[in-house]
Amino acid sequence: MTIGRDHHVLVFAPIGRDGPAAAELFRSSGLEAVNCRDLEELVTEMSAGVGAVFVAEEGLFGKDTASLAKWIAGQPPWSDLPFVVLTSHREQPAVVAWRRSIVELLRNVSLLERPVQPITLTSTIQSALRARGRQYEIRALLEAREQTAQELEKLVIERTKALEEANKQLRLEIEERARVEETLRQAQKIEAIGQLTGGVAHDFNNLLMVISGGLDMLERQTDPARRRRLMDGMIQAAQRGASLTKQLLAFSRRQKLRPEPVDVAAQIGGMRELLDRSLRGDVHVEFDFPEQLWPVEVDPGELELVILNLAVNARDAMPNGGTIIVRGENLPDLNDGEICGDYVRLSMVDTGVGMPAEIMSRVFEPFFTTKDIGKGSGLGLAQVHGFATQSRGTVRIRSEVGRGTSIELYLPRSFETPSGERHLIDLTRVRPKKSNQGQILLVEDDNEVAALVSEMLGQLGYDVTRASSAAAALGALADGRPIDLIFSDIMMPGGMNGVELAREIRKRRSDIPILLTSGYAEASVHEAETAGIAILAKPYHIDELAAALSAAKSSLRRDAGAKRSNSC
Repeated sequence: MTIGRDHHVLVFAPIGRDGPAAAELFRSSGLEAVNCRDLEELVTEMSAGVGAVFVAEEGLFGKDTASLAKWIAGQPPWSDLPFVVLTSHREQPAVVAWRRSIVELLRNVSLLERPVQPITLTSTIQSALRARGRQYEIRALLEAREQTAQELEKLVIERTKALEEANKQLRLEIEERARVEETLRQAQKIEAIGQLTGGVAHDFNNLLMVISGGLDMLERQTDPARRRRLMDGMIQAAQRGASLTKQLLAFSRRQKLRPEPVDVAAQIGGMRELLDRSLRGDVHVEFDFPEQLWPVEVDPGELELVILNLAVNARDAMPNGGTIIVRGENLPDLNDGEICGDYVRLSMVDTGVGMPAEIMSRVFEPFFTTKDIGKGSGLGLAQVHGFATQSRGTVRIRSEVGRGTSIELYLPRSFETPSGERHLIDLTRVRPKKSNQGQILLVEDDNEVAALVSEMLGQLGYDVTRASSAAAALGALADGRPIDLIFSDIMMPGGMNGVELAREIRKRRSDIPILLTSGYAEASVHEAETAGIAILAKPYHIDELAAALSAAKSSLRRDAGAKRSNSC
């Protein structure tokens, strides 16, 4: 209702001159009066605000009063709209019965019988308006009470926060002890890294040698086949470097997992081509999954990395070839002290050389490896152990010299239905065709990275404008140049990171899609995810870049569509 119309008198007397005459009479007495021509207009005016209603009963004869009855029944608790009804002398039983039904419908009714004196009619209407005014006073009191209740609720929330803060202070000693223990664990890891970085440095230097040497040779090589081999070698080296970085993050427990319901049979079954490419021709892989294998709650990408690590280890343990069996089993109500509940046991069984007890007791130690330098970093099984622990499960190993090895992952059962979408870590890459994709603002402080990414964006069909800092990016937007999408690194100099830049751009230009990228910046990545900003992890391939840019644009279109739907 509109407060300015709360004291209007609505007149509904559509037959003869009663309506205009009554409205004019009320106006001459200083009242705001509206003459309604039909029942629909009356209900509409009542919804806009009303003090009292004057009705000639013959205007309701034979009319569908359902909308009027609905409005009256839907009044808030404080409201009981007064009606003044002008009746006739007709006393036939049918008329009397109908009149009684109208009184019941209107509820708060004053009856005036024709003929009625103008002063009587005006006085009755004014009395009805005064009664309505008291109802509005009750409404104001109820609103004040509601406001008081909200303020009280706010006070309760504030007091609750104060109590939580007090409890937090009481827990400081326990938390401090936990921090000290965590610091000690990290110090032990750093000590292990300090003692055993030789193998990792050797691996990375080999990878950098392949990439830098390959780039140097590309300039000197004109044979397309040899150039292709050089490029393939560099791509594989980059993939090995990315995999080694993932293993390091998993070992330090800083790799953030994104668990979801996963169909193990479908997920791992989709890796057959990848496994076949990663293993030798004399090593065969068999899958043994029951039809009703439960889904598990894990990060699907990390699960695939674990399976690939285990398969490569099994391959290396079978120098003369053999068979790898990947088996899944349901374990209901498992309780062995370390884990408890419904679990799925995922086993990787090989027919290799096996290992003695002294080696088996150390296989999950970071950087421990029996392979030659350059053949392994010693992080593969440490990453497997870290993944299982972070997934609320565990990992166990069984081995016998000359009889092979079985590594068993125990993963918690998920009671939700998997989405059906697989997250394969080595999808077939299709180079996007160059087309006019629009103008993109690239925000990157590293000149070499910016040059490479600009080339990739150009291949994808974008015209690139580069800014080396957040301030420069905001300046590029401010000068009015057309920008269709922004692609920014998270970590940048100048006091404003990529997440803060994205928030500022959203305030100024909410119509521009934003995509961020990061090598590793956990806190900022968390901020970006909280703000709903997409992140593309480095390193990435051109097809992954294309997919991420397309997803950012699609996400903005979906959000805009949702806002339009909500506003309708």
